[in-house]
This record gives sequence, C-alpha cells and structure tokens, in this order.
Amino acid sequence: MTAAVPLPRYLQIEPVGQCNLRCRMCPIQFRADGQPGQPRAFIDFDLFCRLVDQFPADSELQLQGLGEPLLHPRFFDMVRYAAKRGMQVSTNTNMTVMTGHGAAECIDSGLHTLHVSLDGATAGTYQEIRLRARFERVLRNLRRVVAARAQAGSATPHLRLVAVAMRRNLEELPALVTLAHDEGISTIFVQHLCHDFGESTLPARYAPMRDFVDAQTLLNEDPARVAHYFGLARAEARRLGMDLRLPSLRPRAHDAGVSGRTRCDWPWRGAYISYDGRAMPCCMVATPDRIHFGDMAQYGVEQVWNNQSYSAFREQLEHGPAPEVCQSCALYSGTF
Repeated sequence: MTAAVPLPRYLQIEPVGQCNLRCRMCPIQFRADGQPGQPRAFIDFDLFCRLVDQFPADSELQLQGLGEPLLHPRFFDMVRYAAKRGMQVSTNTNMTVMTGHGAAECIDSGLHTLHVSLDGATAGTYQEIRLRARFERVLRNLRRVVAARAQAGSATPHLRLVAVAMRRNLEELPALVTLAHDEGISTIFVQHLCHDFGESTLPARYAPMRDFVDAQTLLNEDPARVAHYFGLARAEARRLGMDLRLPSLRPRAHDAGVSGRTRCDWPWRGAYISYDGRAMPCCMVATPDRIHFGDMAQYGVEQVWNNQSYSAFREQLEHGPAPEVCQSCALYSGTF
C-alpha cells in the first residue's frame, strides 16, 4: 500500500473559472464555465471556507485560476477569512477591474502579495496580447494600489510584476523592467509559456492554444536574439536595483534513474483546486477536463489527496515515465 502523503502547506484555489478578457495566449474561450446561459463560474464562499479549513492554518494560499480573481464579489472576504486563520494569502490579477475601494481592501483584508500580470511595456504590444484590455487603465489601477499602500503606511501587499515572455514581446523586456521600477515595483518575474499542450489526449478545442505556443515560444527563436534582450533586461535590472527573474530556455536532461519528483514536486507539496472543488495536479494544467483526481467539495480534501488516482499519478511521476501531461509542461522540462 502506498504511504499517505501529508496535506501540503501550499495551496491554490481558483476563485473564478471564467475570463473577463480574451488573450492571444488563450486564443479560444476554452472552458464553457460561465458562458451565456450557464451559471457564473464563481466559487461558493461557504465551499471556499470548508476547503480552507481542511488545510493547516499556517499554509500559504494563492487565489489564482483561469479567470480574474477580482471578479468574484466576495474576493476580499476570502482573503480576510484565510488571513485570519493565519494563512499567507496572495493572488494574481490582470488589474483590469481594480477600483479605488479594491485598492484599499488590498491593504485592509490582509493580502500578503499581489502579482500583477503585464505582458508588454507599450500599449500596442500589451493590447495585442491581452485583447479588450487597456494599457493605461491597467497602469491607473496599479497606481491606485501603490497610493493606497503608501497612504496606509503599509508594507503589504508586496507587489510583483509577472510577465510571459514570447516572440511578440521579447524586445520590450528591458523597457518592462524600467516600467516596473517607475511604477514602484522592485520585483519582476518573467516566465516562459508554461505548457505546449502536447499531450495526445488533448481535447480538440485546445488545438489553437497549441498553435499559438508553437508560433510564440522562445524555444524556436534565434538564441542570439533571446540572449541579447535577456542581457539588456538584466543590465537594466542591475542599474535600477531590481530583482529580475528570467526563464531558462535549455530543457533539462531527463537522465534515466532520476526521480521525476526532483524535476517537479508539485503533487506532493501543493494542492490546486478548481472553483467547483475538483483537484488537479498543479496550476499548469489550468482546467480539469485535461486531468483531475476527484471532487474535494464532495469527498473532502484528505480523502481525495490520497485517493487511488492521485497516488497513481505521483507514483508515475516519481518513477517514470512521467505522465504525458507533465512531459509537455515547461516546469517539468525546466523552461518555465
């Protein structure tokens, strides 16, 4: 019998399973959740509380998922509930719906870290990637949070800019570092496209996303061009005293006999739960119709965390060959 895995102290819960923008990185509305004629894809607040209560009180909670978390009408109630339990709460936002009241709530609710998604340093590039968004609105809303934090004399929420590097915005990475600095952010996390959607079981509706990744991945870009702009971004970060993280674009060698857990320990150290309670191996999967292990809303966290499906997935990842959904993941290959 496989030994039980202790509940993790890191979890991600998806507050909203529907998008408020279309995005070149997600060129189709690939989940029907929240579409016209369907119920809104928001996690029930009582369900959220029941899930959170089943994890250790000193856990780290990331409120993140497919959709924009701030769309949830009780988002800050969720932050406040988890923070009062002793959890360190963070979230990702595209900043399109932040209000003055929301900015104040970022401080008052106990939010620890706010990750701001911004994939371009100019309106033209950003708005080509994030359709229906407005660059100046995003900057205005970011400034609301910076001003509210300063007015309150608070060190939190910590602000971190997150960008996805691709062919379309590669040249703007140095300017993005400058922009982050000018807007009062000292940390910038640049990631690569997280998944190539290469598994053979991929539902057909995801094919446009696979095509987008094939077209925009830096793995297919001239290495000299990538090195040039990465170098300029690093130099700008040094000049400004910024903390800059850039992705590696050299896939890790998967040597025989090396545990897959050394390449990705997500299914042991973290839980990822959709807005309706289904457990997925990690946030890279993004949507439970690709893979999930069961319904934590119905059966409880601990029962699903150590059920046969979850345990078999861990066993396969650890001893190989890795599950196919992992083989096409940038985190597993070391190019995230």
